[in-house]
Parts: sequence; structure tokens; C-alpha cells
Amino acid sequence: MTHHGALKHSLRPFLLWLALFYACWLLYVTLADRWSVVVEHWGIAAAMALGSYFAGSTPMGGGTVGFPVLVLLFNEPASLGRDFSFAIQSAGMLSASIFIFCRRIPLEWHILKWALIGSAIGTPIGVFLVAPFIPALGVKLVFAITWASFGILHFWKIGEIVSAEGESKMSARFYQWAGLGVGFLGGATAAAITGVGVDMLLYAILVLACRADLKIAIPTSVILMAFTSLVGIATRAVQGGLSEELFGNWLAAAPVVVVGAPFGALIASRIGRKPTLIVVSLLCVIQFVWTIQREWDVLQWTGSLASLVAVGVVLLLFVWLHHVGDAFLSKKAACAKMESEKG
Repeated sequence: MTHHGALKHSLRPFLLWLALFYACWLLYVTLADRWSVVVEHWGIAAAMALGSYFAGSTPMGGGTVGFPVLVLLFNEPASLGRDFSFAIQSAGMLSASIFIFCRRIPLEWHILKWALIGSAIGTPIGVFLVAPFIPALGVKLVFAITWASFGILHFWKIGEIVSAEGESKMSARFYQWAGLGVGFLGGATAAAITGVGVDMLLYAILVLACRADLKIAIPTSVILMAFTSLVGIATRAVQGGLSEELFGNWLAAAPVVVVGAPFGALIASRIGRKPTLIVVSLLCVIQFVWTIQREWDVLQWTGSLASLVAVGVVLLLFVWLHHVGDAFLSKKAACAKMESEKG
């Protein structure tokens, strides 16, 4: 079988998924006479064309664009931004995950399997017991602070991050506890509150502490966010929190993201991830400034400075993860030196 034929064969499940999705979507929109709803929400569909590309090519879910567009641009409630992130990623990042599996892209299963378990437990707990007690402004600030820190991290360490190659070589115990911790805490806090973030936390551990290859770390984070989104939207459905407005936004944007996220993964593999990471990191910093400007009447100087301090605290966490990686590499080098001296 030729390379082209083998590739076509490997993508058959993904193409079948797309055919099934579009058939069901067209059937529903036509029979339920929902074309006017799709047209009415064209703005979020246009925004998610960009958001879905980032979702497939970076460790940032489509909600990274969807949340600020709905909340900051369209003035929708922060809770809707969170639910939309879950809903749209359940389509886009699920589609990207199917594409990743079909292409047999390497994944860090050592840590991913534990992160999936942690997320399955932590996300419902966070949706029921944490998110309801976070005020709308708090949700906006959690999102803004987390992603601003992430953007600054990439400007600071972009060269080192993109230069790593191969799988990580940490201990089985590290993978277990780091995976469970990221999945549980990330699902119960960042994801439950904003709809995104658990993928970014896993990615940060992989590239900063484990020094994993971006070509492995990013697809691994995509799988975790897809799973977390499915758990999150299912939990919200059980909780009875899915609105008609949420469904209208999803109905318009879903046909875009099911191809946009896999397209992002494909294009990034051809042109490299550094340019995309730089662009999306800049957007992360811009949305922080935008949030502060929009909420200035409430935050004033005190709240704004506190938000900046919070960005610094999150950055310190990233610095600590980087030191963990340095310590591991130093220990590994020392062991290799001792082995060579014995030899």
C-alpha cells in the first residue's frame, strides 16, 4: 500500500465521524427549522474558526477564544462562557482527538491515564461544589490571570520549549501523582470555573518539568481537555444548567470546530508550532488587559494590582515546575557520569 493509500485508510474513522456529524447536524437544523438560529449566532461561529485552530495546534482549548468573545465582546454571563467552552470543546477537541488517534500521533500515556482518572473525579466535584460559589467577576479574573501567565511563560521560555525532543523520562510515581493531581485539581478548579485550563496545566508539567517534545505534549493535552469537556458538559446537563442560548451558540459553531481543530493540528505539524504559540500567547496577554479595562469600575487600582500579583504567583508556580525539571536532569546527568566512571 502506498503512503497516500495508508494515510487515507488510517483517516477512515475520522472521515466517517465527520460524515456522521454533518449528517446529524443538517438533519436536525433542517427538520427543526433552526437555520435562523444558526444565522443569528454567526459571530461566535466566525470567532471559533480561529479558536478551533488554536485548540488543535496549541495546548489551549477552543474556549480560550470562545470565553472572552462571549463574555467580553458579546457581554454574555461568565457562566455561559464556561458552559460554551465545555460544549464546543466536546465537539472540536473530540474531533481533534479522533484525528490524533487515527494518525497514531505519540502520546504521554504514562501521565495521561492518571490525569483522565483525576479529571473524571475532580471535574464533577468542581462543577457542583466550587463553581456555584465563584462570583462572575471571579470567573473572569481566574480566566484572565491563568491565561496571561501562560502567555508570558511562552514569551520567556519559547526557545527551550520548542527545542525539546522525544518522550519524557520521569519516574512512574511522578507520572501517577502528577497526573492525578493535574486532572483532579485542574478539573475541580480551572476547568469547572472557566471551562478550560486542565490541558494547560498538564502541558506545563510535560514541557517544564518533564521536558517533553511539543509534538507529544500538545496532543496529550488535547486528549485530556476533550475528555474533561465531555465530563463537564454532561455534569452541567445533570445539574440542569444548559440554556437555549448555549445551544444556539453551539449549533452555529460546532460545524466549524469539528474541522477547525484537526486542521490546526495538521497545519501546525507542517509549519511548526512556534509561530502559532507566539500569536496565541500575545492574545492571552491582550485578553488580560482587556478584562482589567472592562472591569475597571469594580477593580480600580487595588483590584488591578492584585490581579497582576496573581499573575506573578502563577508564574512562580511555572518557575518551580521548571526547577523540578532542572533537578531531574541534573540527577540524571550525575547518574550517567557515575555509570560511565564505573565502566
